[in-house]
Amino acid sequence: MATERNHIRDLIDKLESLPPERIAEVEDFIDFLHQRDRDDQLTRAAMKTAEPSLRKVWDNPDDAVYDSL
Repeated sequence: MATERNHIRDLIDKLESLPPERIAEVEDFIDFLHQRDRDDQLTRAAMKTAEPSLRKVWDNPDDAVYDSL
């Protein structure tokens, strides 16, 4: 826990040394990372939701030969 706090403190020190326009870039990048995480979560949730309905398509005797590939 202390190591994480030290790391955060180091990041804050680096941020404080940046000019305002660079801080805005860092903020944009952080927002991008958050959005990407939300998008990934949404994609995984959609995949889980679709899985039961697609199981009929995936698990059928006609395509069983492909299961061993």
